[in-house]
Amino acid sequence: MEDLVQKKGVTSPIWQYFGFQADEHGEPLDINAVKCRLCRKSIMTKDGNTSNLRAHLRIHHPNECAKLGLTKGESSSSSQPSIIGAFAKCGKYKRDSAKWQECTTSVTRYLVKGLLPFNTVEKSSFTEMLQTLNSQYELPGRKYFSKTAVPDMYNSVRAEVEGLIKKADFYSLTTDMWSSTNMTPYMSLTAHFISPQWELQSKCLETVFFPESHTATNIAEGLRSVIQDWNLNEEKISCITTDNAANIKSAVRNELGWQWLNCFGHNLHLAVTNSVKKQRPCTDRALGVCQSVIGTFSHSWQKKRALLKAQQELQLPEHSLITDCATRWGSKQKMIERIIEQAPAIGRVLAADRRAQSLTWQDLDVLEAMNKALKPIADFTDILSGEDYVTVSSLLPTLLLLKSDTLSESEGDVKLTKDIKCGILTELESKYDCDSTKRLMCIATFLDPRFRGERIAEDDLRQTKTEIHTEMVKMMQEQGQTGESMRQEDEPPAKKKTLGSYLSKAKPPRGSFTEEERATAELTIYEQEPTVDGDDDPLAWWRTNSKRLPIMARLARKYLCVCATSTPSERVFSTAGNVVSPSRSHLKPDKVNMLVFLAKNA
Repeated sequence: MEDLVQKKGVTSPIWQYFGFQADEHGEPLDINAVKCRLCRKSIMTKDGNTSNLRAHLRIHHPNECAKLGLTKGESSSSSQPSIIGAFAKCGKYKRDSAKWQECTTSVTRYLVKGLLPFNTVEKSSFTEMLQTLNSQYELPGRKYFSKTAVPDMYNSVRAEVEGLIKKADFYSLTTDMWSSTNMTPYMSLTAHFISPQWELQSKCLETVFFPESHTATNIAEGLRSVIQDWNLNEEKISCITTDNAANIKSAVRNELGWQWLNCFGHNLHLAVTNSVKKQRPCTDRALGVCQSVIGTFSHSWQKKRALLKAQQELQLPEHSLITDCATRWGSKQKMIERIIEQAPAIGRVLAADRRAQSLTWQDLDVLEAMNKALKPIADFTDILSGEDYVTVSSLLPTLLLLKSDTLSESEGDVKLTKDIKCGILTELESKYDCDSTKRLMCIATFLDPRFRGERIAEDDLRQTKTEIHTEMVKMMQEQGQTGESMRQEDEPPAKKKTLGSYLSKAKPPRGSFTEEERATAELTIYEQEPTVDGDDDPLAWWRTNSKRLPIMARLARKYLCVCATSTPSERVFSTAGNVVSPSRSHLKPDKVNMLVFLAKNA
């Protein structure tokens, strides 16, 4: 400690623990840069203010702080204290004060949205930052956030989410199963609904511990238990979107009796994977060489450096090679495309390495044929995986586009390209040949003002309009009122009743419409409306026209909230994987549920 110079002319005892680094003359190098004699950390001060020194001593050396017996009234050597010192003298916020609660809520949200461990609040860098920002706020420990702050925020946000879903006329669901790093099984459930302002919203409901066998009966009980625990009306469920697993399909259709839709993303993945497998052995040889080449460059820095040099010499894009993922067919297409792009550079580098497996011209022909079939459909999965815009109404138009254009035979297609395209289309169409699924897709497409009946076959269109008409009449009858008195969004405040308004109700009944007539009238008006642009938001159209077509608007709320893929629930487990990281693998399931819920909804 001899190298630290004592501050001259001070009276506060706190300075016995601090000093300044000396210059060659034994004078302080920087009067504002103070060093702790105990831990040698630097603390910035100004004008002789000691508030930062107090904070450092209290946080890092509590024993010395207690020995010193610091008091709020200790004077400073400065006759004009700094702003930080002035705030320090105001005292700490009381825990029952609004300001303390506001600060604690902000920290809690920072933890849950950032997927950070609770011990973050006990790290010195974090506490020092908060002290610098607001020295009046006293940060509680990790146990407070774990046992009090997070549960309180969970209960508050849960009540808000429950209220939003209960106000919705209808809601749809997505679900998926997952196991954490320590093999703890979970099931996620996400709700999707259209708000009164005609905005599509998604809310994660549960990431529930699911230790039971994944039988159809157990899955059904698990799903129904979540709905009941949330006090939601099961009859308001429009549909649930899942993967193609037989157990969950049986649980939804046979055990629960809910409308079921299989995930387009899973369907496309299976169609591509199975179609490529059917072209063995020629595709196996080419794909195997791709993976071998990528492995060669992945494990050798010299090879990577040589590839970069070859790219520069050949004036090729300086791109890295891409490894495929077995569960993401799109990564296989990207791997193939990158290999084709970099084939000249790869060939130049590997030409001198007899041990490395190289691409032949036959391999490149196979890869080009595969890429020609797969590249045009690479974007479809992502387009239909959104959860903040309508996707279900695009399913039928997408299948028609794939059949008529994207996967149809093109001039110059070799046999392998044709076979892969045909295989993908055949398997994909087979996934949507169920009558209930066709009905769902046709109704959703018709209720989308971008499409209406234009993408529906003539026979299917007649049946679709009949079913929509029947459902509209049923809705009015269940409401116990005509379509003219159906709930309308964003109505202005009711005007004061007058005598005339009361007498107007005394009209003879012969002029009123029946439910059937009202449904027919709305259908006719809707069909006569011009089709909107393909890039327009269908919910924006309904926001504008819901008052003119209140019954059809309610039907649109029912069907347009359905998701074309189960990706939203898969994203929940991506979040859960970050929550249950290897360093936090011992989190209890109820805490995992809270943290994932808040990360998605807070």
